[in-house]
Amino acid sequence: MLREAVSKTTTVGLVTGDYVVLAADKRATAGPMVYHKAVKKISKITDYAALTISGLVADAQYIVENARYIAREYEIEMGGPIPIKALASRISLILSVYLRYSPFIVQLLLGGRDSTGASLYYMDLYGSVTREKYMATGSGSPVAFGILEKNYRSDLSLEETKKLAFNAVSSAIMRDGFSGEGVDIVVIGPGIYSEETIPLKKTIESS
Repeated sequence: MLREAVSKTTTVGLVTGDYVVLAADKRATAGPMVYHKAVKKISKITDYAALTISGLVADAQYIVENARYIAREYEIEMGGPIPIKALASRISLILSVYLRYSPFIVQLLLGGRDSTGASLYYMDLYGSVTREKYMATGSGSPVAFGILEKNYRSDLSLEETKKLAFNAVSSAIMRDGFSGEGVDIVVIGPGIYSEETIPLKKTIESS
């Protein structure tokens, strides 16, 4: 039952050079029902970090708001942006603390850039946290991960990385009834935080 609750979506994250690319579908479901076709599953935490979410909406929103609070508090106290690794550790601590009596039914990808460069962290409802070069979550993740594993290279250009992220999510959408409608893409890099939505009928041309 926990697996079913966390799986109804497709999100991916990739690191290339100084950039992190996050992508997600836009369909919201509950059981067999489609409730919304324009949901944002990538939440901006700061100007240099974002979180992709899959799982229970209320749980995900709680984690997002706590992540924003943690980042703001750190900036006020320390006078600078929180390292992405430290933010991932604080989020994973929240997940693990609540696990015994009221677990958050979520899977998360935290992507961002700090003084050490670009990074991507995966976190599950158990509070486990791992640093990754690429990762996928949700019900479409087996398809998306297969696309990533076959085509990812550490020397991909930014445009190639965006195209791969789009292809991974769109391929999952074609085979997963819980994912759909379009693909949101967020790019985080040196002085850059950009968002765009790509309908499924369009493609990204490689550079």
